[in-house]
Amino acid sequence: MAPQMLGISIILPFIAAALCLINVPTLRSALVIGTGVVVSLASLLLVQSGTFSLTPESILGINPDGLIAVLDFALLFVILGIAYRLKNKLIAGLTLLQIVPLAVLELFMNPGENMGPALYVDQFSMIMCMVISIVGSLICLYGLPYMREHEHHLKLEKSKQGRFFFFMVLFLGAMNGLVFSNNLLWLYFFWEVTTLCSFMLIKHDGTEIAVKNATRALWMNMLGGVAFVFALIIFRSQGLPLSLQEIITAESASKLALLPVGLLCFAGFTKAAQMPFQSWLCGAMVAPTPISALLHSSTMVKAGVYLVIRLAPAFAGTLFSNYVALFGAFTFLAAAVLALSQSNGKKILAYSTISNLGMIVACAGINTPAAISAAVLLIVFHAISKALMFLCVGSIEQKIGSRDIEDMRGLVDIMPRTTMMAALGMVTLFLPPFGALLSKWMAVEASAHLPLVVIMLALGSALTMVFWGRWLGMIMTSVVPDKVLPTERMPLFFSVPLWTLAVSAVVISFTAPGLYTSMVLPVLERFYSADLYTAARGVISNNIGMFAIYPVFVVMALGVIYAVRASSAKRFFRRGDYVTPYVCGLQDPADPRRLGFKGPLGVWSEFKTTNYYMENIIGESRITGWINLIAIGILIILLAGVF
Repeated sequence: MAPQMLGISIILPFIAAALCLINVPTLRSALVIGTGVVVSLASLLLVQSGTFSLTPESILGINPDGLIAVLDFALLFVILGIAYRLKNKLIAGLTLLQIVPLAVLELFMNPGENMGPALYVDQFSMIMCMVISIVGSLICLYGLPYMREHEHHLKLEKSKQGRFFFFMVLFLGAMNGLVFSNNLLWLYFFWEVTTLCSFMLIKHDGTEIAVKNATRALWMNMLGGVAFVFALIIFRSQGLPLSLQEIITAESASKLALLPVGLLCFAGFTKAAQMPFQSWLCGAMVAPTPISALLHSSTMVKAGVYLVIRLAPAFAGTLFSNYVALFGAFTFLAAAVLALSQSNGKKILAYSTISNLGMIVACAGINTPAAISAAVLLIVFHAISKALMFLCVGSIEQKIGSRDIEDMRGLVDIMPRTTMMAALGMVTLFLPPFGALLSKWMAVEASAHLPLVVIMLALGSALTMVFWGRWLGMIMTSVVPDKVLPTERMPLFFSVPLWTLAVSAVVISFTAPGLYTSMVLPVLERFYSADLYTAARGVISNNIGMFAIYPVFVVMALGVIYAVRASSAKRFFRRGDYVTPYVCGLQDPADPRRLGFKGPLGVWSEFKTTNYYMENIIGESRITGWINLIAIGILIILLAGVF
């Protein structure tokens, strides 16, 4: 049964994506819903199968390795055609830098020799499959009503939803193929499919800024593709198999073998939008919200960190590993600083994603059981909470017409349900006892032997609390409207994904000890024998410290119950207790609640309170260039560490 579930996870989205091009909205909706349900169930059933490997004998009667090779070249020539239409010499050059070496590899270097299984399934790939299939499917479901409203707002004469859902659903299949691939040529194919999907989705609206940002995303990810191909060439030139499992389980790696591993990590950095490649992910914010949510939570960027974590055993104990930790920690801190300077909600989400991905990369570089545990768990917790946040912001933007958090003051009075779910999404990203904080605790503890990394992770975590706490306070502040507003209503396909993600964010955090024991620990035991965490009675601990999950959940539940009862009893506030800011008695005597004051010559002046974003100190335009220079310097040192 397991091979069938594996095939469904990869092949079904490709078939369903093609059928989504049929211009029948009812059929398309049924395909999106049905595919989401089936691949989600398949990912859950795969968990029961245990570790196994598989090499398909044929795909539709065709040799699978030959089919992948043909599709590789077809895909690259499609991208070359895109470069020609865009008149972009850089993308064309980067594409040719993949086509020519790949042709040499396929024709003269016998890449199929000693390949091992084409597909490999273990607990780590199962975790990734569940994140991709379940979270990704919920985002696609949310996209059904969202895109109808989006196109209505744009007043499009001809719907683009067929193409939109083609690439959205295709993305899920490509990501599942990527995380299950053991053959690096297969992995490379799915890797480039995600690159093409991201380009097509970012440019979906067809505006000048959308095309510009999609082009940037394409060339940056093609740069990673070039590194990927040259890694394959070096592996084969040294007689090494293009088998991911054989690379990471080798007892000792020569310095020459470490070079292609470093190139693969570089490819992962570009895909994960690590500094200085962060601009492509920030630019992706011009796309409709479901695209942003998919890129940030369950696909694309997760492919980058997946590859780096998967390769971690191959560079454990090397100087290169320490540099990877430093590089990731710097990205974590720098992105948190940039997030602090933003008032655009989507930009905050983008930089916080880059920051969290930086921590995951840092954990791969720290390369201890605690660090790898933190990385794998953070992938799960971040995917759920960040998907919830993006979908909430998408709903908010369609309601109030703005994504600026300054315009979200008093949102709880207008959209109480969405606001509460957005608040939950924020809380689960930075407060105990939720999983994201558990992962950060593991990461900081694991980095104790790298003082500079500890400092960066600690400072970045502190800044994270600032920008989430600021946003949380704004949406939860009631402005006490004079009239009773209508009850918030959500379309069914808005409410189902939002409620599912909100409940999952809490439940998965509560069950973190079980998740660690059943899914993460088996991955660690293959490569590490000491300093593993133990999970008992809701407490995760090792010989250094512990994180009490169940006790803190109990205290939190009691606090929530008390707050709800006190609020309903009106112990904290009454609607008549609204107080305006003190303006030295200069407020309007006829209406003291009118915000403003009488200035010189009796001129009425309205005032507005806003947060201080320190744009003149840490704004994007002021520090991004310096951040990129430092990141490039660390990256050069990092790659030099393979020699």
